[in-house]
Amino acid sequence: MPVTSADKRATFRKMHETGCFVLPNPFDVGSAKALQHLGFKAIASSSAGFAWTIGKADNRVTLEEVLAHLTALCDAVDLPVNADFEGGFASEAEKVAANVARAVKTGVAGLSIEDSTGDAAKPLYERGHAIERIKAARAAIDADNSGVVLVGRCEGFLVGQADLTMVIDRLNAYADAGADCLYAPGIRAKEQIAEVVKAVHPKPFNLLLGSPGLSVAEAADLGVRRISVGGALARAAWGGFMRAAREIAEKGTFAELGNGYPGGELNKMFS
Repeated sequence: MPVTSADKRATFRKMHETGCFVLPNPFDVGSAKALQHLGFKAIASSSAGFAWTIGKADNRVTLEEVLAHLTALCDAVDLPVNADFEGGFASEAEKVAANVARAVKTGVAGLSIEDSTGDAAKPLYERGHAIERIKAARAAIDADNSGVVLVGRCEGFLVGQADLTMVIDRLNAYADAGADCLYAPGIRAKEQIAEVVKAVHPKPFNLLLGSPGLSVAEAADLGVRRISVGGALARAAWGGFMRAAREIAEKGTFAELGNGYPGGELNKMFS
């Protein structure tokens, strides 16, 4: 029996109630299917990972490109898909709402909205405006009773404003504005993770692990509810590709190709 968007959304909400789960980030349909094959229970898109597949830098993709990508991911797997929806592809709250409404139609089970502006001189939206953007996203999600999980993100640690008090204040404000889950990428220290988890409780907290560090068990012990890896899987894939291609270009040898995943296994996985 086909798994519907409603089924995926109900499953995804349930996953946020207890325990700790990993939400790996594929970068295309093939990697999404591979993650399902490996037994993951949900996935999340990666703005950077997707951008690189179409030859663009992160934060340079268009709304239409992202909507098509999200539709493809949701159609490809039976898993809930959480959308990395960047900053909602607009500044004004009403435009964020309109774009979120379109994203919901792709079939996503979750969706995150960032508070970064892309302006180095003023990297975060003014607090009140950032809150209004989350409220607008919440209203758009609730308009058709979709049940999509809204994730409020504070980008402070990624834009050079590593003020934990400010980050916690914003996360709690986003929760009050309707965010179901909170996310502050860039936080790595155990003490800070534990402090944020405690501060936003009972709302679930998403931890970004894009490099070696904490294990799933260690993150769970800190109270983290879900873990994502951002563009790390895409970087790992590009690492293999670039090492092999650079060896061919610079040395005229092909040793790195021996580290590739067996074609027969890939065909079997996708058959």
